[in-house]
Amino acid sequence: MDAASILSNTVIAVGMILSLGGLGTAIGFGLLGGKLLEGVARQPEMAGLLTGRMFLVAGLLDAVTFVGIGIGMYFVFANPFLGQLAAVAG
Repeated sequence: MDAASILSNTVIAVGMILSLGGLGTAIGFGLLGGKLLEGVARQPEMAGLLTGRMFLVAGLLDAVTFVGIGIGMYFVFANPFLGQLAAVAG
C-alpha cells in the first residue's frame, strides 16, 4: 500500500465521519424538538423546565459531533498510518 492510497482512503473516511455525524445530529435535533413540542402541548406549565433540559441535551448532542470533527482533523493533519508506512519502508 502506498501513501497516495492511504491518503485517499483517509479522506473518504473523514468525509464519512463528518457527514454521518452531521446527519445524526440533524436527526437528533429533529426528534428532540418534536418531543419538546409534544411535552409542552401536554403540560404547558412545564415549558420552562422542559426547555432547559432540551438545551442541556442539545449541548450534549453537539458535543458528539465535535468529537467526530476532532477525530477527523486528527486523521487529516497527523495521519498515524503514514508514520507506520514510513517505518515499514525503512
